[in-house]
Amino acid sequence: MSSSSQSSGIGRYTDKLEETVIALILGAMTMITFVNVVLRFASKQETGRVWLDYLGLPGGLQWGLEATSILFAWLVLFGMAYCVKITAHLGVDSVTNLFSARGRRKLALVATALSIVYAMLLLKGGYDYYANFANLPATTGHWFPTGFEEMKPTSYRSWYEMDRIKMFEWLRFIEPMINEGEAYNKIPRFLPYTILPIGTALLLFRLVQAFMQLARGTRETLIVSHEAEDDVKEVAAKAAREE
Repeated sequence: MSSSSQSSGIGRYTDKLEETVIALILGAMTMITFVNVVLRFASKQETGRVWLDYLGLPGGLQWGLEATSILFAWLVLFGMAYCVKITAHLGVDSVTNLFSARGRRKLALVATALSIVYAMLLLKGGYDYYANFANLPATTGHWFPTGFEEMKPTSYRSWYEMDRIKMFEWLRFIEPMINEGEAYNKIPRFLPYTILPIGTALLLFRLVQAFMQLARGTRETLIVSHEAEDDVKEVAAKAAREE
């Protein structure tokens, strides 16, 4: 874990919060997939089909695949920033290990700077794609934002809905704010797509944070490598102590 995470109570709290969110997403994906498999299997069995009809259950969650796809996207985009924070991204250090500690640090700074540029491109692309569904103006400029496009009524796309996930009643309050009072039958796409600007912005923030830590010398690298080798050594050392 990075030194910044261990240095304060706030850092430890945010670590726990992020780990909890990731665990909840994984748990939800697992439960949805498990229930879907059970229902589909039961629907193919004569006895199971009778019980499903008796209980009023479907032969499968029609929205299951779409829901797990959304959750997986949230997991990836949220998790990539968290992995930068705790130095958990895998990498190959065969070349960098040929240099001195000072040289490795300089190479890590260059790699992080390039990653920051890449994250800025991701943020622009992620925001522009999200803006198309949230009645927000997209940015101008090919590579980096130079301003915002002029919005026209015909360019509003907040009425786009998901294919299968039905609208939750407790979310009806958003309809007057973004859909001119029109009711949604399915979840509007801009809700799950919010992870695009949020996830890419968080990744950019974590990379800038990592760059500053590398520059101050409180962090040694952007990646983790030889993790399997380290684990083997740790297990061997533990076994030796027990003997």
